[in-house]
Amino acid sequence: MRLTLVAGTLGKLLQIFAFAFLAPLALALADALQGGAWRSVLVFALAAVATAGCGFLAARSFRPGSTLMRAEALAIVAGSWLVVAHFAAIPYWSLGLGYVDGFFESMSGLTTTGATVFTAEDFARCDRATFLWRALTQWIGGLGVIALFIVVLPQLGIAGRQIFFAEFSSATTEIVSPQLRATARRLWLLYVTLTLALALLLLTVADLPAFDSICHALTTTAAGGFSPNPLSVGGYSNPAAEWIIMVFMALAGISLPLLWVGMFRSPRSLLRDGELQLYLGSLVVIGLGIAFVRTGGLPSGDTLRSALFHAASAISSTGYATEDWNAWGVEALVLILLLMLICGCAGSTGGGPKVVRLILSFKTVHRELLRVLHPRGVLPIRHRNKPIPEAVLRTILAVVAIYALGWLFSGVALVLLGVPMLPAFSAAVACVNNIGPGFGPFGPMDSYDFLAPAGKVVCAMAMWLGRLEFITVLVLLHPDVIRRVRWRGAPDATAPHS
Repeated sequence: MRLTLVAGTLGKLLQIFAFAFLAPLALALADALQGGAWRSVLVFALAAVATAGCGFLAARSFRPGSTLMRAEALAIVAGSWLVVAHFAAIPYWSLGLGYVDGFFESMSGLTTTGATVFTAEDFARCDRATFLWRALTQWIGGLGVIALFIVVLPQLGIAGRQIFFAEFSSATTEIVSPQLRATARRLWLLYVTLTLALALLLLTVADLPAFDSICHALTTTAAGGFSPNPLSVGGYSNPAAEWIIMVFMALAGISLPLLWVGMFRSPRSLLRDGELQLYLGSLVVIGLGIAFVRTGGLPSGDTLRSALFHAASAISSTGYATEDWNAWGVEALVLILLLMLICGCAGSTGGGPKVVRLILSFKTVHRELLRVLHPRGVLPIRHRNKPIPEAVLRTILAVVAIYALGWLFSGVALVLLGVPMLPAFSAAVACVNNIGPGFGPFGPMDSYDFLAPAGKVVCAMAMWLGRLEFITVLVLLHPDVIRRVRWRGAPDATAPHS
């Protein structure tokens, strides 16, 4: 693995990411010209210059036309989240947040987790530019920092296919065009269209303020959950907004390639897709279950809306809330936890191990039970009417097992740092699956601010690892990769290049 190539590519990405600061900079300038403070103008201008400048220095080692080895592609994917998260934290540090708090908020945004260290006082002293930046980090992270730039990577003279599949490892559930740029453009078109449609509906139908509509459109489409209101969506007391956001949260958990094909090529593919059926079925059935256990009988319309809203929020890993689910009782919390473990479809902006992996894992377990009765039987596992290779099944089982270990180790770490057991493990699931709110003091109306710095670092690393599905990072720690690390040079002929 050539570090110069990795650093140079990250530098190029930083140069592009610097343009993201221009939107909040323009808003801060407009507010300042109307009598607001000029502090945000300076902050976002300095953030843009610092990001572009550091990117320029790092990009000096970039060499166009280089062929990426797989380890280098993985290092670029994993490193981009860490590097970009530090520069995205500059506006938070300017608010007086410490290094760890700013990094936590930034990582939560870029990984679309939605966990926050902001307190009521922080919300009160934030201006519109900062709230827009929080929303933008989630929107950018929705398709991944690398997927955001996949369209322009060929223009940089570097292969993009290795990076694309390092980011989206669930290739069995995605409909990916042989021409990567065309695929990326279609996904971006759909992503932007959903964002604009949601903003327009919130503005015209739900009658939310324009700024709030834009922020919620950016974060809902990304399955993020950051809101400019300290009480999340519940702070608006707007049933129309809740129904609209509920629908788009559910859409955020559906595979974007599948949505594209279903909308423009074959609508029947949506109805026949087993992953989508389980995803939507779980949302509706468990949502209704939450409504019934809350009331002990036939729920009212408001209770039903609230239950379905939070079900969509949990299963899509968005993390929005209209009320504190800690007051609903243990039975409802168990159902919410089940949705948090299921999460969204592969190829969506949602987090977690993905529905299709759970389906194939259960099918594999069922097949092994059948083999006890029929040891000589040929029992292939199929998905979408296609047989799944054994190598893919082994990888899927490994990823699901690693997710379970990630929940376990993160929860144990938080318990050892003094967090009570139930809240600790709920926070572990919420961070690893990029959901945001957990139970107890980590509830949807609370903040992670009370955690010690070490606990915040644990949660931030859990967000990072969960977003990259663990394997992307863990592979880089393998001795075979470490032994081949060098500053520069030609590709290793013995190393895999695909």
